[in-house]
Amino acid sequence: MTDYVIKAVKLSRNFGDIKAIQNLDLEVEKGRIYGFLGPNGSGKTTAIRMLTGLLKPGSGEVEVLGYTLPEDAEKLRLHIGYMTQKFSLYEDLTVKENLEFIANVYSLSGRLKNQRVDELLGIYGLNEKKNQLVGNMSGGQRQRLSLSAAILHKPELLFLDEPTSAVDPENRREFWEQLFDLSDQGTSILVSTHYMDEAERCHKLAILESGIKCADGAPDELMQNMGAKVVEITSSNLRQLKRELLHLSGVISAAQLGARLRVLVKDTISDPVTFLSRQPCVDSDDHLSRVRPSLEDVFVISTGTG
Repeated sequence: MTDYVIKAVKLSRNFGDIKAIQNLDLEVEKGRIYGFLGPNGSGKTTAIRMLTGLLKPGSGEVEVLGYTLPEDAEKLRLHIGYMTQKFSLYEDLTVKENLEFIANVYSLSGRLKNQRVDELLGIYGLNEKKNQLVGNMSGGQRQRLSLSAAILHKPELLFLDEPTSAVDPENRREFWEQLFDLSDQGTSILVSTHYMDEAERCHKLAILESGIKCADGAPDELMQNMGAKVVEITSSNLRQLKRELLHLSGVISAAQLGARLRVLVKDTISDPVTFLSRQPCVDSDDHLSRVRPSLEDVFVISTGTG
């Protein structure tokens, strides 16, 4: 029997005329990394705030770690960690002072507090920075400190709202290695992102657009079952070729990637390379090849943004 840490049914929330989240059904398995993928304004933060008990749903039912929300929000607080999109620690305190403050918030004291603070300073490479004011730290250092603060009390479930939006690619990769370490240790994680490569690292994910869940599942499954085939074309006149192909009923989208054109063709067309090569706008010198779908392709198909 699958053990779920989050279950939501028809979860909705409006802000005036804005439908931030509409009828969200969600199941997140224990010990897994689940992603929310979507652009700014797609409802990712609103959904996370409802799932953490910080925002009351307009309608629907939600259960997190066995607690019913919003009624049990205060009880849930001690069992979850939350790393917000905006850096929220105290810039006029040192690294160690911030962690000690968070430990006090979660009623950790004495030897246990000192042990946990020292442990996290070591794990996240902050020992040499422990007496530095947080206001003088780099984006990557702040990110590691924020994660340390979010897991200081060893939460069962960790919420991360676009945690890598302000750091460089190297720090992003290192951060995800740290998330996999936490997952291996049994921590369940829900993370929101607008980076396709990060979403592909999740065990499962939901694609959100304008408050609506357009698709969900394991990344590989979503790519295999997206209902389209992908062809890349190398041509000397990509801009004109793109305009011509977009008029074809069998073409869903076309996007230029450097010197190549990436074309999504409807799944009903059995041989997309032959189909495209026979079009008058495609020259005999053009090179066409069938390629593996990407998560960005899934996003285009799911949201109709092609």
